[in-house]
Amino acid sequence: MSSLPASTGWAWLKQGIGLFRKQPAALTTLLFANILVSVFLSIVPLLGPLLSTILIPSLSIAYMQACLMIENGNRVTPAVLLTGFRQPALAALCKIGLIYVGLGLIEMGVVALSMGPEFFQKIAARQADPKAAESLSMEVLVFLLIGLLNVVMMVTLYFAAPLALWKRMTTGKALFYSFFAVVRSARVFLVLLLAWFGILMALVMAVLLLFGDAAIGRVVAVWLVFLFMLLLQCALYAGYRTIFGKPADGAAQPA
Repeated sequence: MSSLPASTGWAWLKQGIGLFRKQPAALTTLLFANILVSVFLSIVPLLGPLLSTILIPSLSIAYMQACLMIENGNRVTPAVLLTGFRQPALAALCKIGLIYVGLGLIEMGVVALSMGPEFFQKIAARQADPKAAESLSMEVLVFLLIGLLNVVMMVTLYFAAPLALWKRMTTGKALFYSFFAVVRSARVFLVLLLAWFGILMALVMAVLLLFGDAAIGRVVAVWLVFLFMLLLQCALYAGYRTIFGKPADGAAQPA
C-alpha cells in the first residue's frame, strides 16, 4: 500500500474505460443481469431487501472477475455471475454482506434520530403533494449528504470482497485492509469519484439540453447512469490491481 499520486485516480478511470471497450456487450449484460437479480430479490416479502443487501458482495465480485478475465484476454461468459455464489466464497462474502446490513441499520437509526420519524412521513406527503416540497429543502439536503456518506462507505469496503475471494482473508482482515487501503489513498479515490461524477453529470446535462423534455432524452440519461456505474466498477478493479496486485489467474491466493 505505497503512497500514490492523486492523478492515479484519473488513470484508474481511463483504465476502466479501456477494459469496458474491449468487451462492452459482455459487461453490459452482466450489469443488467445483476440488476434483475436484485430486483427479483427485492420483490420477496420481508426477506427480499435483506437478501439483496447480503448478496451485494457476491454480485459485485462478478465485475472484478470479469475485468480480470478481460485483462487476461479471456472471453467473459454468463458463468462469471456464479463467481460469488460458489463455496467457500459464498460464506465469506455473505459475512461481508451482513456487515453492510449492520451499517445500513445504523445509518437508518442516525437518520431517524436526527430527522425524527416524521421525516419519512414528509417524504411520502411530498410524493402525494408536490407543494409540500418547500418545507423539505433542509431535510432533503441532509438526507442527500447521508446518501453521499453511504457511497463513501461502500467504496471504502468495496475491496473486502475480492480480498476475501482472491487472498483468502478472513472477514475482519479483508474489511480492515479494504478500509485502510482506501483511507490511505483517499486523495486518489477523491480524484476518481470527482472525475467520474463530473463527466457523468456533464453528459447527462448535455443530453437533457439536447432533447429537452422528450422521452428519449430521459431514456438516454438513465442509460448513461447505468453505463457509468459499470465504468466505476471497472475503474475500481484497476484500483484493486494497483494496490493489492493482480491475481495470477483468478484463483484464490494466500493472504
